[in-house]
Amino acid sequence: MKSKIIIAVCCFALGLLAENKTGLIQKTGSLITKAVYKEEKFEKQEPPVPVRIMKVKPGDIERTLDYVGDIEAANKAEVFPKVDGKIAEQLKKEGESVKKGEIIFMIDRDEIGFEYELAPVESPIEGKVGEILVDLGDHVHTSTEVAVIFDIDSVETKLNIPEIYYSDLVLEQEALITTDSYPDKVFRGNVKEISPVIDRKTRTASLKIKIDNKDNLLKPGMFVRINLIIDRKSGVPVILKEALRGGENPYVYVVREGKAHRQNVKLGFRNGPYFWVKEGLSEGDDVVVMGQQLLKEGRTVIIDEGVSGAGER
Repeated sequence: MKSKIIIAVCCFALGLLAENKTGLIQKTGSLITKAVYKEEKFEKQEPPVPVRIMKVKPGDIERTLDYVGDIEAANKAEVFPKVDGKIAEQLKKEGESVKKGEIIFMIDRDEIGFEYELAPVESPIEGKVGEILVDLGDHVHTSTEVAVIFDIDSVETKLNIPEIYYSDLVLEQEALITTDSYPDKVFRGNVKEISPVIDRKTRTASLKIKIDNKDNLLKPGMFVRINLIIDRKSGVPVILKEALRGGENPYVYVVREGKAHRQNVKLGFRNGPYFWVKEGLSEGDDVVVMGQQLLKEGRTVIIDEGVSGAGER
């Protein structure tokens, strides 16, 4: 009898122990689950990404064809004497201004047995003496070129434009000209002549750009860079190329209420570091121009206020 009672008590005790152990395991598991959840939740709270932005504003942008060329005088004249003889006197030096009919040289006809007054060699146009091609005492003939006169109050440069752009060319089209001689100055010119035919060998059309040069800063032979403006848009959204991601399917990140949002854009033409945004952005949008590499949709950002608006024109 006693043995039966002892066995019953042992079984009851083992049951209680098993029940307590199961509860302990359940409680322990619950605590572990909560800890893992809190850790995952903490990990999901990613730190804000520092970015630089530019604010989208309406701007002007131009589509250009970019070339290099040489300056030529819009009007020049080669000077020839009207008689044979010897250069007896030089009245003008290179670089000096002359009026039409003003004397540059005097020629001694120096014919044996005859006495003549010195014969003048006159400038056929108003301008500057660009080159003196003879020296005192030289014998010259009516076929001898003795000087070149340049009128450089207006100058010109010539370009050969690929056939594909021919339909974009019009008379009076504006061109911007720069030169290393005056790095901070931009000269403006206009298209004055467009060839009516395409060269079969080069598939190009020639055109002539005339440039006002009242200050005579541009000289014949000077190397210049030409930006021929073939289209212009005013008051349109423009952004820096640094803002763009996605290659053939471009997009940007726009910051709204401290978070980055991916925005697809449709681009127009480009001028230098700027793109015309035809669709996708509006005036006032804050577009990320630095820091996109760490961004994704909805990521919290910190704007560097020191360069907020970087790249604005």
